[in-house]
This record gives sequence, structure tokens and C-alpha cells, in this order.
Amino acid sequence: MSLDLKSLIRTIPDYPKKGILFRDITTLIEHPEGFRQSVEAIAAAHRGIGITHVAGIEARGFIFGAGVAIAMGVGFIPIRKKGKLPGQTLGQNYALEYGVDTIEIHADVLDAGDRVLLVDDLIATGGTALAAVSLIRRTGATIEHAGFVIDLVDLPGGQRLRDQGIALTSLVEFEGH
Repeated sequence: MSLDLKSLIRTIPDYPKKGILFRDITTLIEHPEGFRQSVEAIAAAHRGIGITHVAGIEARGFIFGAGVAIAMGVGFIPIRKKGKLPGQTLGQNYALEYGVDTIEIHADVLDAGDRVLLVDDLIATGGTALAAVSLIRRTGATIEHAGFVIDLVDLPGGQRLRDQGIALTSLVEFEGH
């Protein structure tokens, strides 16, 4: 039986600041069947295209990305905030509303023959996702696909990824931000 995944995502108004409608996936992952179906749906959309690794963006991308990697039988790559990974890393800056932040991956995690699926809970403005795509491409690996639980369609992130040659899959769409 297929669930209405959108109905399992709680909306919290005015969080983290006034005017924002926060799409809270904790209610989805707390629902065992909803969580299973969301992970399986992202995995199913990307089987048979040669994916060798799933990369998930800290922190909610770890939740879905690890599950998708297990469902697909491939490795999982954590994309972390600066300073959280041991060993040699590659970093990529991206713009925040007020400043710049950096994400990193292990420098030796991918090779030229690898094909990566990027997974996160939500695509909004696309800044972090685009930084992740850039990091993955800098390793020599190929990234042409990304999967998200939520696409905030009124924000430019999805189109920004498509403009970079990334095919985007999302399970639910929300208007607004």
C-alpha cells in the first residue's frame, strides 16, 4: 500500500524565522512505512543507471542517503561541514544568507569511473547541493542525478541543479518557502 508521503511531512510556520514555512521531515522518518517508502522510492528511481555511490549532505541527507545506499547495494559518502572528517579532504565554499560556509568530502573517496547519486531531504535555493556537485566532480567522478524527498518549487534550487546537468527526482513538492 502506497502512502501519501506529503501528508506525513509537518509544516511549522515561522521557523527558523518569521515568514518561513519549515517542512519538517522528522514526522516522516518517525513513521516506519513512510520512511521505508521514501527511501525505496528514491532508490527505485535510480536503479539500473550505474550508480556506484550515494552521497548524502549533512545532516538530514545522511538519514535518507544511507538508506538509499543500502537499498541500492552501493557505498555511502558523507558530505560534511568543514572540520568534521578525519584525513585529507576536499572543500567547497557556498554562500549563505549572511556569509559563507564550507562542506567537505574525503579526497580519496571517489575515482574517475564512479557514478554518484546525490541525496538530501530538501532542495530549496540549491547552494549546498551545487557545492556538493562541484566537490564530487572535482574528484573526477560523474554526477548526473540527485534525489530529494522535498522540492520547494518556488525556490530556484531545482532549476539551478538542472542547469548544471543534474537530473532531479523529488517525491513531493511544496509551494512557498
